[in-house]
Amino acid sequence: MNERFPGYDVLNKRAGLSWNHATRAAVDARLAVSREPRFFDAPGFAVLERLCARIIPQPTDRPPVPVAALIDAKMLRAGEIGTRVEPMPWDGEAWRRALAALDQEARNRHGAGFADLNDRAADALLHAMQDGACDGPHWERVPPKLFFAKRLLPDIVEAYYSHPTAWSEIGFGGPASPRGYVRMEADRKDPWEAAEAKPGQEARALRHNRHVA
Repeated sequence: MNERFPGYDVLNKRAGLSWNHATRAAVDARLAVSREPRFFDAPGFAVLERLCARIIPQPTDRPPVPVAALIDAKMLRAGEIGTRVEPMPWDGEAWRRALAALDQEARNRHGAGFADLNDRAADALLHAMQDGACDGPHWERVPPKLFFAKRLLPDIVEAYYSHPTAWSEIGFGGPASPRGYVRMEADRKDPWEAAEAKPGQEARALRHNRHVA
């Protein structure tokens, strides 16, 4: 249960006045994203799934946000006209190279692929990547520290918080279309926004959030 915003589910807004057709279509597309990789190959996608799970561990009492699948879909849409960070190749190719490099780094250090490492070993390897303490020909064109800062973290965080499950978790109402925001002052919310369960106000927040639309 979401203890900070109890009873809140942003998808309850879907059929109400808070969202228009364009918003519903965008949200539906994210909910329908394929769980099978279409851009990455199977070994690369397995590394990506494990990587995403270590960067953003998710609660076990709800369906997880399919972070790896969302990144796969984003790279598929971007194609070879996507953005790039010098000296790396375009983002999709950079991701492919970095996942292969991370897997090779795991095999060099631990004799097993990254997807098969335990949490402690996986986290230690990610810290090494973040610090630029990985080296070898497998990192060619994807400097580990640069990739970690400019692609790995931004893409994973963006994918996670683009999903309605994460919106419910943080009390976000989704795109403010067509309603928009009216009450812009500090600590004031519009009636269609989620209520936070402050100490002593948990029951009140639960009642409010069950009827937010």
